[in-house]
Amino acid sequence: MNELITIVEDDEDIRALLAASLQREHFRTLEFEGGRGLMEALREQRPHLLLLDVMLPDANGFSLCRAIRADCALATMPVIILTARAAEADRVVGLELGADDYVVKPFSPKELAARVRAVLRRAAPEPARGCVDVGEGLRIDVDAFEVSVGGLPVNLTHAEFLILQLLASHVNWVFSREKILQHLWGNEKNVTDRSVDVHIKHLREKLGPSASRIVNVRGVGYKLAEAGVAAAKDTPEL
Repeated sequence: MNELITIVEDDEDIRALLAASLQREHFRTLEFEGGRGLMEALREQRPHLLLLDVMLPDANGFSLCRAIRADCALATMPVIILTARAAEADRVVGLELGADDYVVKPFSPKELAARVRAVLRRAAPEPARGCVDVGEGLRIDVDAFEVSVGGLPVNLTHAEFLILQLLASHVNWVFSREKILQHLWGNEKNVTDRSVDVHIKHLREKLGPSASRIVNVRGVGYKLAEAGVAAAKDTPEL
């Protein structure tokens, strides 16, 4: 392992506990007590993953997550939000802002380490599979982890890329929300179907003219419609 994990947590005791528990799992850690200077530090030494508390004395973790996703140099960096705010609305906000996971306090150090490993596995480069041209200018380059529409690059998060790659693997098949969740997180994350809808919403916003090809089959899931062909009313579900 030895991946670098940056911890942003204002509570000194919790910050020390997080660092010690992650170091026991053979991660390296870098700790911050607030958001001051964080963005500059992340650009200078980009960690493999960021643990980000929401309630900070000098910043809001949600705002920091938004800024990270808007920064070209940091947009794909994995982020796990830590917070005592357990309401579903707060979880949805975190996911909408691009967080890769949302961990509610109190949590066990072992569980957090498992979540960190799971997110890092999802962010790891996959075996090269070449380029996939799914028609109408939509192109997926798995080798480079890039997507383009009409020759123009589209900046996707890791989760958005994986969803598009899954849908494109069987054009015109309907993937249930459960299937998409399994593809993203396996059995290691307890999330609601709403998280899939959030990622799909942002994926459509970024795909521009190709957005309409991602079709919602009500009560079932999503599919990538075949290029130039209207989506059938009844399609098989994977």
